[in-house]
Amino acid sequence: MIVGLTGKNGSGKGEVVKYLEERGFGVYSLSDVLREEAQKNKKPVTRDVLVELGNRLRAEHGPSFLAEKIFERLDPEKNYVVDSIRHPLEVKVFRRRSDFILACVRAPEKLRFERLRQRGRENDPKAFEDFQKLESKEAESRTESDQQLDAAIRSADIVIENGGPLRELHEKVKTAVLEFTKKQVRPDWDHYFMEIAKVAALRSNCMKRRVAAVIVKDKRIIATGYNGTPRGIKNCNEGGCPRCNSLEPSGKGLPDCVCSHAEENAIVQSAYHGVSVKDSIIYTTFSPCLICTKMIINAGILEVVYNVDYPMSDVSLRLFEEAGVKVRKLPVQA
Repeated sequence: MIVGLTGKNGSGKGEVVKYLEERGFGVYSLSDVLREEAQKNKKPVTRDVLVELGNRLRAEHGPSFLAEKIFERLDPEKNYVVDSIRHPLEVKVFRRRSDFILACVRAPEKLRFERLRQRGRENDPKAFEDFQKLESKEAESRTESDQQLDAAIRSADIVIENGGPLRELHEKVKTAVLEFTKKQVRPDWDHYFMEIAKVAALRSNCMKRRVAAVIVKDKRIIATGYNGTPRGIKNCNEGGCPRCNSLEPSGKGLPDCVCSHAEENAIVQSAYHGVSVKDSIIYTTFSPCLICTKMIINAGILEVVYNVDYPMSDVSLRLFEEAGVKVRKLPVQA
């Protein structure tokens, strides 16, 4: 999951980062991009410099530039906390991931000012009036590329109040993370196996189309197959299939194609390794042709789940129906 953080100065975002980092979350801040840019240009890493750099980079490359640079560094298999989200278009970048939640950390204004005074950073405002002016400057702007903190805050999914002891903040963060985890949706079995088939299709060496099939029994994969030339034959993309390499129009020259289909390979691989496919389900990225239809029926496979129409002939559909083989189309979600 990705926990994005937004909020005013001194609200306690750093404490949330520290808490989650101790629990295995990777840490990024959109300010990391600015610090890297400042160091590259041999500029001091001060608040004013970072704000100026941020506004300039967003103006030159678009308001979501900083978020894009951090987003491309995220490993989908890990948890992250991302700090310093200050623009609604930055939020939009991270919302591409369904496991993203934006938390606004909030605290009373006077308390936030006192926290800044206590931490004593050189460039923090020393007077409350200066603090308020800085808040106003960062809150919103008529220039789209400037910070739009108030708009980012309004788009938060949750608000974490931080006006009390640190242990209370930690408990609120813990509760928020656990509640969000419970709401995350795992793919159902159909989409799980179809997505695996789509990955298997990347192994295809066919010049015309990449197709793959996965045979499943009792929710366990027992065979996979992708289209390509037979075992020991030069790969299609290396010139092994004259028909594919001549870029024949679709549907033409099929009798001359030496590539085996994905469903065919999955079934044959099962036979090669002595694994029965009787009473199984086959997930295939394209609907089966007539030859593969006959193999599926004779192999005792009970159900065909496919992603894209190939197109399947009326004869294939009639044979499946007559043989009692269930056929379903499963569009894979983006």
